Amino acid sequence: MSPTGRPNPLRDPRDRRLPRIAGPCSMVIFGVTGDLSRKKVMPAIYDLANRGLLPPGFSLVGFARRDWEDQDFAQIVHDAVKQHARTEFRQEVWDQLAEGFRFVAGAFDDDEAFDTLRRTLLELDEARGTGGNHAFYLAIPPGLFGTVASQLQEHGLAEDPNAWRRVVVEKPFGHDLASARELNEVLGEVFPSGSIFRIDHYLGKETVQNILAMRFANEMFEPLWNSNYVDHVQISMAEDVGIGGRAGYYDGIGAARDVIQNHLLQLLALVAMEEPTSFDADSLRVEKEKVLAAVVLAKPLNRSTARGQYVEGWAGGEKVPGFLQEEGIAKDSRTETFAAITVEVENRRWAGVPFYLRTGKRLARRVTEVAVVFKRAPHLPFSEHSTEELTQNALVVRVQPDEGMTLRFGSKVPGTALEIRDVSMDFAYGGSFTESSPEAYERLILDVLLGDPPLFPRHEEVELSWKILDPVLEHWARTGSPEPYASGAWGPSSSFAMLSRHGRTWRRP
Repeated sequence: MSPTGRPNPLRDPRDRRLPRIAGPCSMVIFGVTGDLSRKKVMPAIYDLANRGLLPPGFSLVGFARRDWEDQDFAQIVHDAVKQHARTEFRQEVWDQLAEGFRFVAGAFDDDEAFDTLRRTLLELDEARGTGGNHAFYLAIPPGLFGTVASQLQEHGLAEDPNAWRRVVVEKPFGHDLASARELNEVLGEVFPSGSIFRIDHYLGKETVQNILAMRFANEMFEPLWNSNYVDHVQISMAEDVGIGGRAGYYDGIGAARDVIQNHLLQLLALVAMEEPTSFDADSLRVEKEKVLAAVVLAKPLNRSTARGQYVEGWAGGEKVPGFLQEEGIAKDSRTETFAAITVEVENRRWAGVPFYLRTGKRLARRVTEVAVVFKRAPHLPFSEHSTEELTQNALVVRVQPDEGMTLRFGSKVPGTALEIRDVSMDFAYGGSFTESSPEAYERLILDVLLGDPPLFPRHEEVELSWKILDPVLEHWARTGSPEPYASGAWGPSSSFAMLSRHGRTWRRP
């Protein structure tokens, strides 16, 4: 309880006092042979079972064009769990979970296969007590969403008056505003809005959710959280790896569509939003949508944006190829592997404060962070030499790795002279809590099964994000190729010029 006697909206009583256990249900995974299913979804389901958060009769159905039996599918899940699960492998948990495994072979346009799927789910309702409650996870390319959704509808699987049916889709939610709207219409014709769960796995990370806790559970930050005190905000997601084996997906998509449109703009919304009246899904979404509707691109775009493409260089002590040398990439590809944009939020709180968003592959290190950089003190009563090393105060939220927060401020150096130097006060999740953080997909899949949607963006948020990004993509399409940058560096020179022309620099994580 809060000091006023009212429930604390930031503390979900189900998390601490009662476990959030899903009721009777099953999940069907389309695209069960892909990396997403093997590395994320299947291990997360096992971890939930291992933590006692799934019902005893929970069932998992795989759907793919493979000549498999149920036991073959079980072996695939077993291998994925052994390799990627976060929690320890316990045979008794596995045995109970595996009893509910089923596999349906067929193509997405195969009517007979969907008839088999319907019979399989009815059998699970009877044998496992799943109660007609089924979630359909579309771990497949967006171009196939319509086919699967239509098949679910035609075979009576999309709705049940006595149970719930939900569909889960992964990003990208379209490749521009028009395609996002088309995708929303396709899903909306089959499932009601409240039954469509769009997964942005960044919103399931503990440190992302902690932005809300940090802002609204502490009095010390919110009075400073405005243009009177904040100079600018940097939101970065850097990867030290290349595209790996994702050429088929990545080429033509690029860094801006892959990361800025979803992850980084969602982080911006959480940082910049007003305090919601409560932490239910509708209240959170209303405030995020207000922020995204107020976001405008800084102009001109040739100076407020940057894009690049990594070339060969050194990363982790090894010589690595450039993007155009990666297998499956066209030699004349104009797909960017680095993207940065400058935006402003046109409202009273943030007027005049630039938000710098950047993401890239083959950068110097892997890090995702939000840095709120404060204005300099209007007057420093120290000599010039006393503060030559002093920089601006900053609050940095580290999303990954080394999850936590750092507060940078000036402090006196021990000694007789009055010398001021930057110091950092650090909070790390691993050092402050004995509980290990659940993987993002654990939280999000459990929320799907519970029908708890606060962490899932609604279609209005998706469309507002595309409205922000589309003009940038159109500008880049007209202006030649991305600027080369060396692997292992921090991106192209144009990204540094974005900030330096205003007397600012990117943080070096």
